[in-house]
Amino acid sequence: MTRVGLLFGSLAGYRPRWLRRDLVAGLTVWAVLVPESLAYATIAGVSPVVGLYAAVPALVLYAAIGSSRHLVVGPMSATAALSAGIVGTFVAAGDDRYAALTTALALVTGVLGVAAGLARLGFLASFISEPVLKGFIVGLALTIVAGQLPKLFGIEGGDGDFFAKLWHLLTSLDNTSGTTLAVGVLSLVVVLGLRRWLPLVPGSLVAVLLGIAAVAWFDLDQRGVAIVGPIQSGLPTFGLPTGLAWDDYLALVGPAAGVLLVGFAEGLAAAKTYAARAGYDIDANRELVGLGVANLGAGLASGMVVNGSLSKTAVNGGAGARSQISGLTVAALTVVTLLFLTGLFEELPEATLAAIVIAAVIELVDIAALRRLYRVWTQRLGGIYGPAARADFLAAIAAMLGVLVFDTLPGLVIGIAVSMTLLLYRAVRPHVTRLVRIPDTDRPGLWVDADRHPDLHPEDDILVIRVESGLFFANADHVRDSIRALAAPGPLAVVLDGESSPFIDVTAAGMLDQLSRELADRDVRLYFARDIGQVRDILHHTDNKSRLAIYRDIDAAITAARARSPRPDN
Repeated sequence: MTRVGLLFGSLAGYRPRWLRRDLVAGLTVWAVLVPESLAYATIAGVSPVVGLYAAVPALVLYAAIGSSRHLVVGPMSATAALSAGIVGTFVAAGDDRYAALTTALALVTGVLGVAAGLARLGFLASFISEPVLKGFIVGLALTIVAGQLPKLFGIEGGDGDFFAKLWHLLTSLDNTSGTTLAVGVLSLVVVLGLRRWLPLVPGSLVAVLLGIAAVAWFDLDQRGVAIVGPIQSGLPTFGLPTGLAWDDYLALVGPAAGVLLVGFAEGLAAAKTYAARAGYDIDANRELVGLGVANLGAGLASGMVVNGSLSKTAVNGGAGARSQISGLTVAALTVVTLLFLTGLFEELPEATLAAIVIAAVIELVDIAALRRLYRVWTQRLGGIYGPAARADFLAAIAAMLGVLVFDTLPGLVIGIAVSMTLLLYRAVRPHVTRLVRIPDTDRPGLWVDADRHPDLHPEDDILVIRVESGLFFANADHVRDSIRALAAPGPLAVVLDGESSPFIDVTAAGMLDQLSRELADRDVRLYFARDIGQVRDILHHTDNKSRLAIYRDIDAAITAARARSPRPDN
């Protein structure tokens, strides 16, 4: 197949022999996407069919614009929960404007995504560290589970944060519907059991079919089991949502930026994972545009926010997909579902939907990952940085607790803020240590941390120091004070090893000049060894270069220091 242009660029180099695998993968993903889209729409607080409305244009438009051959775009639990939290701050669930604002949020997210991609802002996803995203997802998954458990027990759900919802559930267990609980638990067993022992079988679809059959055979809806109810068949209404003013769209800009950031981070991670396996590259900026266009399409089709799905992408890749033909196949099958199969899903028990959601998100409660982050610590790191030695763990916990207590978007912001604060703390207070030479004739220039090698003895008259950080305005005072403390005994010279300092700014260069003059007053000279890259550029182009002695390596600096300041005779 000839190279495809701007549209459907991910189909470049397509081979006809891939078609069978793509069609099979599309059928497999459809079996998972339909019930999950219905479930995720309920998380967002809108009619289940809204999830299907969003999926069709999202799949087609992402295939046309995106750079991944494997990524599946559609409604997802994280962005659905964000949508519910955002729209819920404007109107209550059930309000006539709730669905319209949900659609408007997708439109605003789409506009921001396209604008960000065209402005080449794909690098912004780097500000969400993996630990923050992990903590955020754990908190979000727990919040979603807490919101779905009342449906599993057949009781009214509570309002508030995670803890308020959980307390409401615990205090309302006496109102549990036994029949509803049985349906929900059995559905959960089916989904989790098939995932464990028959992973190629779409457990979500099997649970849906069994739930619908149980309602039909045993009249469960007459025995207190809530069902989805009427679902409008046919294609959605296209265009802007009615009943909204421009002020409503403007009010959604800030929250939509958070939705875009979360959705982009999750989708980009999934896209890069499968691109690395298949040996092709992902364009982050094109992914932003693709995600934006997908959300615009979902919004114009009366849908909800969408993003790349790690779980469905895994299903797609595992089924042998080679290109976005699989995504287009899913879109076509979803259209068939909207036209002819919606009546089938009207008898679906809400407890089964809740079970599908819980099964989808429970594996995201990755406590083992949090434990691994906690274990990234040593006594030495604790002595250097204090509590900040567990920076990644603290950032993950901050994001998780932020979601559980303050809601989804504030939780993400809290996690990012804590992560950046701890990063700045460690950058402002870098480790400054004395070095000692390893007596190895094969490696005569090897200098190591003296504290880590207590068996080695440092030079008596020359103090060799390393700063394990770049040198800039925020840490200049800390570095100066640390060098002063280490040089208090009064060596003949101080040699600052610049190998572990990849950058310096004018403020830090001025600090070194000031320190050089201060030490000179005590008849101690400061030498700078192994200036590299931009450090060399700054030090050699400031007014301080005439006072700061700079040498190619530590040994050259030591030789110069001893030649200038020989030891007195004993």
